[in-house]
Amino acid sequence: MDTEASSLTSQPSFRSRALATEAVHAGRDDLASLGLHAAPIDLSTTYPSYDSRGEAARIDAFASTGARPDGPPVYARLDNPTTGRFETALARLEGADDAVAFASGMAALTAVLLARASLGLRHVVAVRPLYGCSDHLLGAGLLGTEVTWTDPAGIADAIRPDTGLVMVETPANPTLAEIDIRAVVHSCGSVPLLVDNTFATPVLQRPLEEGARIVLHSATKYLGGHGDVMGGVVACDDEFAATLRQVRFATGGVLHPMAGYLLLRGLSTLPVRVRAASASAAELARRLSADPRVARVHYPEVGGAMVSFEVFGDPHRIIAGVRLVTPAVSLGSVDTLIQHPASISHRIVGEGDRRAAGVGDRLLRMSVGLEDVEDLWADLCQALSDGGAVQPEVRAVVQPEVRAAVPSAVRAAGQEPRPAGR
Repeated sequence: MDTEASSLTSQPSFRSRALATEAVHAGRDDLASLGLHAAPIDLSTTYPSYDSRGEAARIDAFASTGARPDGPPVYARLDNPTTGRFETALARLEGADDAVAFASGMAALTAVLLARASLGLRHVVAVRPLYGCSDHLLGAGLLGTEVTWTDPAGIADAIRPDTGLVMVETPANPTLAEIDIRAVVHSCGSVPLLVDNTFATPVLQRPLEEGARIVLHSATKYLGGHGDVMGGVVACDDEFAATLRQVRFATGGVLHPMAGYLLLRGLSTLPVRVRAASASAAELARRLSADPRVARVHYPEVGGAMVSFEVFGDPHRIIAGVRLVTPAVSLGSVDTLIQHPASISHRIVGEGDRRAAGVGDRLLRMSVGLEDVEDLWADLCQALSDGGAVQPEVRAVVQPEVRAAVPSAVRAAGQEPRPAGR
């Protein structure tokens, strides 16, 4: 077990440039020397070669090591220069040795599970809540995995000799619950910790710096940032990245080069978008926490552009009542989205498990975009009125941590990421 896990233990390289600079330049550093300003898009599915013996040697090398072939690409399912640029950039932003991109976040998680299962490590320890489809993939056994659900304090006791992975999401989807990454790393021992960092992004949190060994993103969300591209990516060390590339080649979950181009472009504005949307989200969380139509507000101490809140009225009428805010699944776009997790993103999770994880029937999840905060508030106010009920005369006090978290989140919106331990 210790020998096997050692492939995931190398420390990520330290960044030499500020995050905002890396977001603009990483993956593009060679463009000027190529006489280019924008990154080129390589749409080739195959690449010519007159040296079939040489091609055979390169394919053999990839099969044995998983490393990118030297020289020109061989076949688009193996590697692509455009998606490679995105992988390089994301690895730099997360402080990782490498990154491997996939057709979606779920394809990325699937590859990680398959890579671990290939070593006979099919058991996963996980903490709810997770994204609903991640929960389903782990619990349904579709990949032959077995999951033990626990709270953070129970992770060490849940680990078995065949445990290949511990998985957490922080802030979590959709409750925005946070986990002390350093404490969980200590509980994991030699088992690699995977952190789904989709909500925080490397702008607010870099789990590898806290000791996690694998970072997962649904790149469809903030990394793309415009609601027009789908993808997933895993940041990790070189050796595990090589294994993931072998899994990707075998299973075909590749990222299309056009998606790779759009994701690379999205990274260039990621810090600006996340910080601007986070400031608006913190302000909306503050206003919602004082609104008599809202029972409880969830907003993470690390900040971010996601706000979840529980209402006294009918959440479905509120969804139907928005006009500026878009009632839709997904998140991380430049426009504000709202959805009812119990009906959509977490519908696939069993009702009992869903409720136990804090995903109640009156919970709404909002992804705050780049609109003016006053316009967003006006739209929410009207929708909340359409939803009906207001706060009862006798009620529980609004979550005190929300009021405390909002000012610090506003202050942090223009800063570098803080440590994940809270």
